[in-house]
Amino acid sequence: PIPGKAAIGIEVPNKQRSVVYFKEIVESEAFRTADNPLVCAIGKSTSGDIVVADLEKMPHLLIAGSTGSGKSVCIHTIIASILINATPNEVRMIMIDPKVVELSIYNSIPHLLTKVITDTKRASGSLKWAVREMEVRYRKLASLGVRDIFQYNEKVASLIEEAENEKEAYDTHENENGEQMEIPEPLPLIVIIIDEFADLMVVASNEVEEPIARLAQMARAIGIHLILATQRPSADVITGLIKANFPSRIAFKVMQSSNSRIILDEGGADKLLGMGDMLFLQVGKPEAVRLHGAFISSEECRNIVDFVSSQLTGEPERISEEMFKEESEEIDNVLGLRNPNERDNLFFDAARLVVRHNQGSVSLLQRRLKIGYARAARLIDQLELAGIVSPYDGSKAREVLVDEMYIEDMESGEI
Repeated sequence: PIPGKAAIGIEVPNKQRSVVYFKEIVESEAFRTADNPLVCAIGKSTSGDIVVADLEKMPHLLIAGSTGSGKSVCIHTIIASILINATPNEVRMIMIDPKVVELSIYNSIPHLLTKVITDTKRASGSLKWAVREMEVRYRKLASLGVRDIFQYNEKVASLIEEAENEKEAYDTHENENGEQMEIPEPLPLIVIIIDEFADLMVVASNEVEEPIARLAQMARAIGIHLILATQRPSADVITGLIKANFPSRIAFKVMQSSNSRIILDEGGADKLLGMGDMLFLQVGKPEAVRLHGAFISSEECRNIVDFVSSQLTGEPERISEEMFKEESEEIDNVLGLRNPNERDNLFFDAARLVVRHNQGSVSLLQRRLKIGYARAARLIDQLELAGIVSPYDGSKAREVLVDEMYIEDMESGEI
């Protein structure tokens, strides 16, 4: 159906395809008048209208498409849009790039919280750091009695302004109980971009899926937004848990109609032409809209990065490697990269659990300790080496060989 007319239309591709340039979108009225640091250039509709989208309203975005479909270019246009619109004080980013070469161009930008992550262990650690940051931010919002990050930043700005007007050193303020509290700093928005999400799911799906699901469910109010991209949109990569929390999706050309249904819950993406031809499903919209994605060249990306980097004086503020240390050690343990004789930091918790339940099972540890299968299985192996549970014997359950007193003596070093 053609909107506003009593007629139907048939879409026919042009004999010569035109290019929708990123510059054209950025210079448009729709982009320039958007009062939000997270507005992104997307492309043009079939009727030639310029389309921009606000990541804050999405609030998370799933991008999928086969090789050569335009998926990576779309990621670059989104990143470039944010760099043009936002200062490092307004938006910070975490970029995860298992392919190593796709996002490395952005290593010098001051918006990054840490250098582009290419290692799977650190990727999992950074996602867990983001979950922890989300919890910290919610406590900060509660301390000022506000509901979202925008109200929080407005309240902080007003507190600073009041202190300045009173010509005080604005480092404290009175809370609702009349207690003196330190004036907090404004919080930047955080955008987490994962290119080729499938690689993370293959290596450590249990350790990655849970933090992503938590962030997708709860992080919008405190200004953390996710962008996931994959060229393998299969059910084991885009799981039901992930899909349910990503209402905004972009599908480029895929190989099979089943892939299209996984992304959009409907067919059509397999019929696209490639090279930027996309179906864009926005939150709150009943159906996907066909668009031609904006194109940004490598040279334009470099020019934007060079310009943004040149505005910075001194070293950019980054999260140190130590911030991810605990999370990375946990992932080392999951992947078996640590010394096999080195005990997991949950070893004694697991030992007490199996003794109290008189049951040495992987599923028990998974449920009670809220960990993935790989880590739970490794803990059982360590308990076997320590003589706490019996060796594996086919379908038989492992016997618990010690009591709780033995575990206490072991923990105190008496054994």
